[in-house]
Amino acid sequence: MKIFDEIESEVQSYARSFPRVFSRAKGELMWDEEGNQYLDFLAGAGTLNYGHNNPIFKEVLLDYIQADGITHGLDMHTKAKGEFLQALNEKILKPRNMEYVVQFTGPTGTNAVEAAMKIARNVTGQQNIVTFTNGFHGVSLGSLAATGNSHHRDAAGVSLNGTHRMPFDGYLGENIDTTEYLDKVLSDSSSGINSPAAVIVETVQGEGGINVASAEWLRNLQSVCRKHGLLFIVDDIQAGCGRTGDYFSFEEAGIEPDIITLSKSLGGYGLPFAVVLMKPELDQWKPGEHNGTFRGNNLAFVTAKSAIEHYWSDDKFSQDIKRKGKYIAERLDNIVSKYGEGHFTRKGRGMFQGIDCVSGEIAGKITHSAFKQGLIIETSGADDHIVKLLCPLIISDQNLEKGIDIIESAIKEVCAAEADMPEEKVYFKAC
Repeated sequence: MKIFDEIESEVQSYARSFPRVFSRAKGELMWDEEGNQYLDFLAGAGTLNYGHNNPIFKEVLLDYIQADGITHGLDMHTKAKGEFLQALNEKILKPRNMEYVVQFTGPTGTNAVEAAMKIARNVTGQQNIVTFTNGFHGVSLGSLAATGNSHHRDAAGVSLNGTHRMPFDGYLGENIDTTEYLDKVLSDSSSGINSPAAVIVETVQGEGGINVASAEWLRNLQSVCRKHGLLFIVDDIQAGCGRTGDYFSFEEAGIEPDIITLSKSLGGYGLPFAVVLMKPELDQWKPGEHNGTFRGNNLAFVTAKSAIEHYWSDDKFSQDIKRKGKYIAERLDNIVSKYGEGHFTRKGRGMFQGIDCVSGEIAGKITHSAFKQGLIIETSGADDHIVKLLCPLIISDQNLEKGIDIIESAIKEVCAAEADMPEEKVYFKAC
């Protein structure tokens, strides 16, 4: 650990929560240098939907490298890129009657968001983007302006502009449809909201606290966009690639975004990879207008193609994710009913769920206890008050059960300790 303390930046975060030197990983398991085994319910913050070192992807990747396949190609045509595009079109887009142009951006999710907002502005001639409370879209300046979290925004060092913030679904209460408010301010020339270029939204706000937009709300949001001529952007970087059960998280809502951003698990193997999908008529870029040295990660093309062909050629994998999602929901509902005296709640859908512990202090103690018991799991939300499950989608039923058992054990331990604390020191009587 000495070298990390000596020269690594203070900006590190996950290393503080999980202070071990990890040396090996397979599927849903990780091992540290001492040989201790951990269940991984973090999965690269949603980057490892198919697990660590997936053997299917590893084989094709090693074959490609051994054959001296192109590793770096800028945006030139390569065999690996062509085969990925073919698989994406034939297995993902066409079966869903989706017609989109694929833009290869820099390899990070935030770069895809930057590109999506830039093309929306260029096409419409408008400058501002409508974003939502608790949204998280990245930490480069353009996407940071669309991000709600003050911790990240305060680090910018400059004023963040170019966005209008609106209340997400449920932000003002369960019975208030916030799309009606958006419609109102867009209809009122004196609202102070100039005609925006687009709306960008996550269907499930992961970093924001696993806040789920209902299918009805998403349909209403699309209708407002159509009514007022706004482009509709869905940021599917964390919720996509199967996390909620379908390949795209918005499928159950039956909506048709103008622009979609994908990254994280798109590459399959954890390799950096991001794309923007846009309606063909929106592809009005001039050559090289949005570029980047690493927008051609051919190794990721190889594993992304393999992921699509192996897991998404039929609906078996999707159905298995939904089955596991139901199990997670049942287990978390049971845990919530046992602990928290009515304060704890389950949030999320599919295999993108968590427990709202109300207090960041409580949630932090729970994840710390879980780590001591061999489970890597993080918190999310404005106050880090959500215990957030992001296990690989390929996790075995046995390890899924074991991981949730550890979560329950940790919650039981923390709640018991809270109950034994002096009255004036208890954060709230939740346990």
